[in-house]
Amino acid sequence: MNDPQETDRPMKNAMLRGWRRRCPSCGSGPMLSGYLKVRDNCPVCGEELHHHRADDGPAYLTILIVGHLMAPMLMWAFVKFQPDPWILTTVFSVGCVTLSLYLLPRLKGVLVAIQWAKRMHGFGLAANG
Repeated sequence: MNDPQETDRPMKNAMLRGWRRRCPSCGSGPMLSGYLKVRDNCPVCGEELHHHRADDGPAYLTILIVGHLMAPMLMWAFVKFQPDPWILTTVFSVGCVTLSLYLLPRLKGVLVAIQWAKRMHGFGLAANG
């Protein structure tokens, strides 16, 4: 028999909810109380979220994605348009910072949601999960 505490929760729904920075359990309550601070509990369903261990994962993934997107674009812009170095540096610096600020809280939400779906780090012990 499958114990409900041992089975995984729906990963795709949890990840989509995490990307939207919503509670992975109900999808309604906000997961974050600030830019990157994860709430202790969901204000809507009461799911405990303090178990997460996202640590440096979101920052690592953000750097990985931004670097892989911006480096080829930088090379393409340099070869195609041959702009002054200060223009290229300014434009791509702003682009990198903007993309990083956009991705970081969303990737943190996704990592917390994955941990919730896989019942990692104490998420499987919650009474309402």
